[in-house]
Amino acid sequence: MAWRKSSTLVAWATVAFAVATSPAIAQKKYGPGVTDTEIRIGTTTPYSGPASAYSAGAVSATAYFTMINEQGGVNGRKINFISLDDAYSPPKTVEQIRRLIESDEVSFLVNPVGTATNMAVFKYINQKGVPHLFIGTGATVFNDPEHYPWTMSWTPHYASEGEIYARYILSAKPDAKIGILAQNDDLGRDYLMGFRRGLGDKAATMIVSTQAYNTTDPTVDSQVVSLKSSGADVFVIITIPKFSAQAIRKAYDIDWHPQEFVVSVGSSIAGAIRPAGFEAAKGIISAAYQKDPADPQWQDDPAMKAWNVWMDKYNPRINRSDYYAPYGYNIGYAVVQLLKQCGDDLTRENIMKQASHLDMELPLLLPGIRLKTSPTDLRPIKQMRLVRFNGERYVLFSDVIESN
Repeated sequence: MAWRKSSTLVAWATVAFAVATSPAIAQKKYGPGVTDTEIRIGTTTPYSGPASAYSAGAVSATAYFTMINEQGGVNGRKINFISLDDAYSPPKTVEQIRRLIESDEVSFLVNPVGTATNMAVFKYINQKGVPHLFIGTGATVFNDPEHYPWTMSWTPHYASEGEIYARYILSAKPDAKIGILAQNDDLGRDYLMGFRRGLGDKAATMIVSTQAYNTTDPTVDSQVVSLKSSGADVFVIITIPKFSAQAIRKAYDIDWHPQEFVVSVGSSIAGAIRPAGFEAAKGIISAAYQKDPADPQWQDDPAMKAWNVWMDKYNPRINRSDYYAPYGYNIGYAVVQLLKQCGDDLTRENIMKQASHLDMELPLLLPGIRLKTSPTDLRPIKQMRLVRFNGERYVLFSDVIESN
C-alpha cells in the first residue's frame, strides 16, 4: 500500500510539474532564423568598391556580437551575424539580400549600408515581412511606416541635416556665396532638398553653383575646380568618405579656402580627413550624434573607457579615429537591447513591434540624444550637434538640434 501511495504521489508530482512548466514552454514563439540556442541576423555592406570605408561599421558590429556571444549570448541564444559584401552596387545588394532571406533564412536585417542599395531592396523586404532595421542611410523615403512598415533607418535624416547647415550659414554668413558638390543619387538629392529648404527664398541667390558626381567617377577634381571658378566662399560637400577626401584635398591644392561643410556620412577622420590631410581639413564643419573617441572631454567617461577596453580586445583592426568604430558598437548595443526587449517572442512581427517602441540611451551617443521610435515615426535618432575640425579632432560647438 505504501509503495502504491508513493507511486501515486510521484505520478501526481510529475503531472503537476508538466502543467507548471508547459505555459513557459508555450510562451516561446520563434520565427525564421531562431532556435533555443541561436538567432541569425544579416546585413550587406561594401567591403569592396568606392564606399569600402563604410565596412568598418559591420566589422565593429561583428566584434560587438562576438563579445556578447562569449558572455553567453542574449537569453541563452548566440547571435549569428551574416555580413555579405555588396560593393555598394544595387544589383549585388539585391542578390545578397535575397540570399540572406531565402537561403540563410535570417530573422531580420541590421544596418545594410547605402541609399541606392537599400532603395533596390526595401520593397522586396517589406513584401517578405522581414524587419529591415537601423539601415545605414538617412534618406527620408525610409521613414514611411504606412507603406513600408518593416523598414527603419538609423542615421538622422539627410534632409534634416542639410537644413541644419543652411540655418547655420544664414546666421553666421548671411551673404554667403555657396558652392555644392553632391552625390548624384537619393543621398545627394535629400541633402540638397533639406539645404534649399533651410535657405528658403534665399536659396536661388545664395547657391551660385551645384556640381554632381557619380560613385563610379575616379575623382571629383574637375567639379571642385568649377566650384572655385564660381566665386563661392562656402563649400558644401555632400559625399561619401572617399570623395570627401578628394574634394577637401583638391580645394586645398588649388589654393581655394572657403568655409567648408562636410555631411556626417562623409566626415570620418579615418576615411576622409586623414587621407585629405589634417591641415587641408582644418576648420571644416560637420554634424554629429555620437561621441568622438578623440575628444578629450570623454577620456573619463565610463562608456568611453569600456569602449576602449573593447576595442583593444575585440576590434583592434579598426582605427579608433574611424567614425564607424563607435557607430558599429552602438548598432550592436541597440540590437542586443532590442532582443532583450523581445524576450522569448522572437517572431518577426514582435521584433518589428518592439523596434517601433524604442526609448533608450546608447553608451556612445552624445548626451541628450537617445533612440526613440513610435509606430508613426520610425526614425530612431532625430538629434544632432554641430562640430568643427580643429586640425586634430572634431570639437562640439552647438547645443542639441532636433530634426524635423
